[in-house]
Amino acid sequence: MLLLEVLIGAAALAVLCPTVILSIEVLAALLARENEPRPAGAVRPRVAVLVPAHDEASGIRRTLQSVSVQLQAGDRLLVVADNCTDDTAAVASAAGAEVLVREDPTLRGKGYALDFGLRHLAGDPPDVVLMIDADCEVAEGSVAKLAYLCASTGRPAQSLNLSLAPPQAGLRIRIAEFASVLKNQIRPLGLRTLGLPCHLMGTGMAFPWTCIGRVSLASGHIVEDLKLGLELMRKGQAPIFCPQARVTSYFPTSEQGFVSQRTRWEHGYLGVLVTDAPGILLQSLSTLNGRLLIMGLDLCVPPIALLTLIVSAMWGASALLGALTGRDLPLLIASAAAALLALSVLASWARYGRQTLSLWSLALALLYAVLKIPFYLRFLVARQFDWIRARRDEDRSA
Repeated sequence: MLLLEVLIGAAALAVLCPTVILSIEVLAALLARENEPRPAGAVRPRVAVLVPAHDEASGIRRTLQSVSVQLQAGDRLLVVADNCTDDTAAVASAAGAEVLVREDPTLRGKGYALDFGLRHLAGDPPDVVLMIDADCEVAEGSVAKLAYLCASTGRPAQSLNLSLAPPQAGLRIRIAEFASVLKNQIRPLGLRTLGLPCHLMGTGMAFPWTCIGRVSLASGHIVEDLKLGLELMRKGQAPIFCPQARVTSYFPTSEQGFVSQRTRWEHGYLGVLVTDAPGILLQSLSTLNGRLLIMGLDLCVPPIALLTLIVSAMWGASALLGALTGRDLPLLIASAAAALLALSVLASWARYGRQTLSLWSLALALLYAVLKIPFYLRFLVARQFDWIRARRDEDRSA
């Protein structure tokens, strides 16, 4: 029984770690103060906006319009129509964008499209490259804010990137929106308040050309953005969060589209957690790099639904051990983890989630986490490795 107590106690400590990281980030976000990233008297850098697009004819016009009104003389708007079977290229060209057509059925994925666009831009490199997904809308002023922040820091800048629930969306998608707010707004805002970098989020990413011009993005990895951010961190060019710039998109409401998108995001994230986090932690310790250590620990915080399941299972195992042996230390540790997780979620909801979920709906999120158990089991036995575009509602008529 002593060995079992030691094992469960060690597991409880391991579970406590990500809840501590999460609670620190949430607390820091609640204390955050906003400031504009534009230095006084600064000249706006020359920007190229790069938009990778695969079969996006139905929605890309809105994306390009939200960008084009923010461009100045000398800026470029480049769309890479990648392995398209629709008229994405024609729609983008009619919207005023410069268009490259890429055809390579053996090398598929967003990373290849981005790399193709960067190689084209190298002939006349801009000061800053901004990468925007073809299904997003860019809020007014965001292009300039990201460009100024890149220029003033010499580092990549990540906008606030939110996935929203469409009107009349069901509870599951509204819970997913709140999870998006927690992951993409609250946690990076907390890191920024603490003077720490953030992870890249796939869209709304801005890079000084001196930082991105020689980087190869030619990869079919399903979370190429996360991998890129980690690579830049290791080189001392860690991204900085810019919450004043905002990029939004909508979750697919079709079952197939929603599941496909969540699988790509979460399986990709968990894959990077398993393969990259240990190396990052070891490198940070060997080089005494505190910032890299914090980002490695932040990477170890799993998606909120999975973290809820892990904490709940750990609490149950610790309670059973206590009932059988009377040894309560593992239960105290697991209870601390559960309390920190609950307080972090409640504080996040009170500040940022009331407009999305009622308190009762938030309570039902625990059931949503339980229903995702098969989803996480598939990561162990049938993980998704290939990039697959999420099918949206408008695709049904295509």
